[in-house]
Amino acid sequence: MSWDLARMASGLPPEWVALLIDWDRSLRSGNYPSTTRYNYLLAVAQLGRYLVGEPETREAARTPTGVSRQHIEAFQAWMIETRSAATALNKHKALQQFFKWLTTDEEEIEQSPMLHVRQPKTPKRLIPIIRDEETRRLLDTCKGKDFVQLRDEAIIRLLSNTGARLSEVANLRLDDVDLSLDTVCYHGKGAKDRRVRLGPKTARALSRYLRIRCGHKGVGLPEVWLTVRGARPLAANGIKLMLKRRGLRAGIDGVHAHRWRHTYAHEWKLAGGDTGDLMLVLGWTSEDMPRHYGASAAAERAQQVQARMGIGERV
Repeated sequence: MSWDLARMASGLPPEWVALLIDWDRSLRSGNYPSTTRYNYLLAVAQLGRYLVGEPETREAARTPTGVSRQHIEAFQAWMIETRSAATALNKHKALQQFFKWLTTDEEEIEQSPMLHVRQPKTPKRLIPIIRDEETRRLLDTCKGKDFVQLRDEAIIRLLSNTGARLSEVANLRLDDVDLSLDTVCYHGKGAKDRRVRLGPKTARALSRYLRIRCGHKGVGLPEVWLTVRGARPLAANGIKLMLKRRGLRAGIDGVHAHRWRHTYAHEWKLAGGDTGDLMLVLGWTSEDMPRHYGASAAAERAQQVQARMGIGERV
């Protein structure tokens, strides 16, 4: 993931910028993934920018050490109003880490302002699975032998075939791909790596893309996915936009990478697969995750089981 800390911190007071730089150094030394660092630092920068923009908090906004519980709560309420409760929750978790670092590592403050700030409650939204027919329609929009068509087909097939996170697919490097064994190595959350096997269609799509990639401008880059124009890697946000465009072209609403992850968990459970094995394949360490990812399709599974058992139909 490519991002610019100086640009992120633009317009903030010098004390905020200095602490953001120091915290980023601390996160890098702790081997935090680039995506995690970005989300953490962005939350702090957004808090600082919010406080600078409000007349009543401008004085306190000169430095993060002047932030109070009331400032955090006001920022959190603003996030809920202007974004969503889920976004506010993500910011809350990131700010917890920042002020914990400021308290325990840097000893800049005696007590975190997050101490008595409640986490925003978020509604439990069920993410619909994506049907095979919908995936097929998306792949139909990728028919052809041009660079962009072969690239997009390979990305969609990887998401569908492996149930990987968007960041894991986006961050693939050439060294992670082994087409002699038809496997890829994903670098998951918490610096946890896992190698997964590809199906024949996915391996063929990836192989075709890598062949045409050899003639592309960015052939010397270590990242697997490249932009159409210029010698630049295709970031996760670029894949997001690509999926949205393909969805519109195929007439499918709400196409995003996580729907395939939910579908993968649904299909696995429907086939009677072991939950422990599913956790290994999808890179989970908490048993709450299979329940969360299976929730959107649990009712459908129950109905299929009910129909198969035929209760009340044997008389």
